[in-house]
Amino acid sequence: MISIGRQTIGGDSPCYITLEAGPTINGFDSAKQLIDIAANTGADAIKFQLLNANELVADKKQQFKYEILINAEKQQTKKISESLYDILKRRELTDDEWKELKKYCDKKNIEFFGTILSDHYLELIKELKTNTVKIASSDINHIPLIVKAAKTGMCIQLDTGNASYDEISYAIKKIEEQGNNKIVIHHCPTGYPAEIESVQLAEITKLKSLFPYPIAFSDHTPGWHMNIAAICLGANMVEKTITVDRTTPSVEHMFSLEKNEVQKFIKEIREVEKAIKDTERKLNPDLKKRYATRRSMFSKTNIEKGTKITEEHIEYKRPGLGLGPERLDDICFKIAKNDIPAGTMIALDQLN
Repeated sequence: MISIGRQTIGGDSPCYITLEAGPTINGFDSAKQLIDIAANTGADAIKFQLLNANELVADKKQQFKYEILINAEKQQTKKISESLYDILKRRELTDDEWKELKKYCDKKNIEFFGTILSDHYLELIKELKTNTVKIASSDINHIPLIVKAAKTGMCIQLDTGNASYDEISYAIKKIEEQGNNKIVIHHCPTGYPAEIESVQLAEITKLKSLFPYPIAFSDHTPGWHMNIAAICLGANMVEKTITVDRTTPSVEHMFSLEKNEVQKFIKEIREVEKAIKDTERKLNPDLKKRYATRRSMFSKTNIEKGTKITEEHIEYKRPGLGLGPERLDDICFKIAKNDIPAGTMIALDQLN
């Protein structure tokens, strides 16, 4: 169990809900819109990606293929190709803009999370005094960056993506070597959107068995049923991408949640949590209600005085306020003290 700000993650704590806005912003104003959505719908945190396209992309003509939603009602999609550089360029903001957004999150009482893609943004995150820093799955082997992040003492959120268990273990080892054991491990299926076959929700229980840290599920599928399943499998945190408009012609919008969906998403998560939280079986203390739909033993026919009772004399009817069917052996072969009319609830004091 670890803490991020005022909240704990893991153990019996409620599932921590992060809304991802990094890939769906298009400038400062859209980032503020997404913060409003996150804050007003009860999420715990909103996450962005702090990056510089020039630092990340060597070949500015490198193409990236993805799908966009062109008609939400008919669920019509279209495959397009665009330079990775242009995609990432849309996500850039200035350091001053990031500072303003962090202040805005503080004002809205929602945690500001950042995936950092370089040393510069690690220093900026430190300056912003965030409580956690996230490492992208593509940087699982960027040990120099991971070590520097771990040295800050902040909680390290580690995306795993296509990483092997050995790579995950090594990254965690390097974090722990810095005296930092505040770690959240993200199971993050690849794909935009992720194919159902690649989601592999069983990885959540696998990772929980391998590592003593909270496990998160970062979702790239349409809807939120995979998140519900992840929570039932023990996920301590979920991360879901949000957008102002799913038909925005850019990567990741088509499987993101819009404002009205975010409200349902969070409401249903909290309902499911409540339903699965208590492992103690609770019985209705009102015995009349509890046994109203159970059955008692009744006389099937008129039973004359002196008759030896057998199962042929008995039928089972509601309510279950008398002797239940499990007491059949207690009355079989006993003798009726008096005549017992058909339809009478059998009681032990009627028999010898």
